[in-house]
Amino acid sequence: MTTRELALVTGASSGIGLELARELARRGYDLVVTAEDAALETAAGKIREAGESAEDDGGAVSVTTVHADLRRREGVEEVWAAVGKTGRPLAVAALNAGVGLGGPFVENDLEAEQEIIDVNVTSTVRLAKHVLRDMAGRHAGRVLITSSIASQMPGTYQAIYNASKSFLQSFAEAVRTELEAADTGVTVTSLMPGPTETNFFHRAEMDDTKVGASDSKDDPAQVAKQGVDALLGGKEKVVAGSLSTRAQSVANDVLPDKLKAGAHKKMAEPGSAEK
Repeated sequence: MTTRELALVTGASSGIGLELARELARRGYDLVVTAEDAALETAAGKIREAGESAEDDGGAVSVTTVHADLRRREGVEEVWAAVGKTGRPLAVAALNAGVGLGGPFVENDLEAEQEIIDVNVTSTVRLAKHVLRDMAGRHAGRVLITSSIASQMPGTYQAIYNASKSFLQSFAEAVRTELEAADTGVTVTSLMPGPTETNFFHRAEMDDTKVGASDSKDDPAQVAKQGVDALLGGKEKVVAGSLSTRAQSVANDVLPDKLKAGAHKKMAEPGSAEK
């Protein structure tokens, strides 16, 4: 019987989610990973490879895939049921799944923006309810919630996305404080990356923006390593990525919202890559 601890990662088919799962595999965790797209199976192979260095008498790291649409309540329940089917306590959960969309709020499709809320906010809250009730009942567990430095600024041309990340940041910090007050021994850490080299900007239809076209985005593997370090260290939050990302976060703490909204406009305005 394995002595490995079990971890859950959502949004694990690519980007930061894939790198979080790989980092946890390197550290000897068995994984339950979930995403909606077919790339999840390819990602699972990469996660298993990353876990090869962690092989011991218990054998190779186990990776269980769950194809689920987190826009739907049923999708969240499918993921939690898959965790339950392992018959093992969940030691770590990285609630990372997220989507975005660029463009003016008054022009964007409402249903597409509703999906941002459904995935980034609603599914995270629903899954966190399951995960944290279970962990608090056992007085053990660590949760990582992928927020963003976008949570610190009004998201001109990304109004719904930034607002969703502001929700997650507030949610993570509030629930962490509740769990500490109840002496549960459970920690919640918010991961706050800046612009990162993933498929996010392409999927968000932001290839023609300055931020989308930038070649100075952060490395998702670096972001994931810093995130897992903070998670396992029980830290409240971590601004992950390069020094410039951390400097931007420090500036966001002191700049007026109007200035931050203007700066965001220059980076996220459609067509700004050509200006």
